[in-house]
Amino acid sequence: MTLKELKEKAFYANMLLPKHNLIIFTWGNVSIIDRKEGYVAIKPSGVPYETMKEDDIVVVDMEGNKVSGDLKPSSDLPTHIEIYKSFEGVGGVCHNHSKWATIFAQAGVGIPAMGTTHADYFYGTVPCTREMRKEEIETEYEKNTGLVIVETFEGLNPMYMPGVLVKNHGPFVWGTDGENAVHNAVVLEELAMMAYHTMSLGNKEPIKQVLLDKHYLRKHGKDAYYGQN
Repeated sequence: MTLKELKEKAFYANMLLPKHNLIIFTWGNVSIIDRKEGYVAIKPSGVPYETMKEDDIVVVDMEGNKVSGDLKPSSDLPTHIEIYKSFEGVGGVCHNHSKWATIFAQAGVGIPAMGTTHADYFYGTVPCTREMRKEEIETEYEKNTGLVIVETFEGLNPMYMPGVLVKNHGPFVWGTDGENAVHNAVVLEELAMMAYHTMSLGNKEPIKQVLLDKHYLRKHGKDAYYGQN
């Protein structure tokens, strides 16, 4: 796609964050990738959503070198790039500090699949990363955040589990494009809220595997039958 199209799509996806109440002030960002060209478009750092324009979107290559835009890209850019480098099916990444998901991240606790609503989108417990080491924080912090996310997904399919909680930080969520990444982030926030309240009522048992399988695979499996052809 052209640079203009890339910026248009990234701007639209970013503006979904305030629309869906996922952010306060500038607490979030969305990026999208053009894998054919090797370009990533992302929100500029610290620019309020109320004043941000489409042309403010920054485009970089896969090493973070600026291709288009006058402003600095989001400080979280290196995290996004590491996700794109390791998770081939990802076309968009969303990061925010939404309340309920961030509560779980600050507690260092994954979000368990307590019911079928969760199972429709995330195939099991949404994992929380390990605590980052001192040297990882002090040197290339944002890149190392991405590497810790990738480490957490050893043995996991990132397309079956399109999100993660970074311990003490917040959620990073992805999808097939920017809009889908935000969609999954909205869902994750609702799931976190529902899981918190479900467990507060005394139920700590996650959904049975057979019911998890049924709901996830009927929507996303090779023989999926949910929705229209």
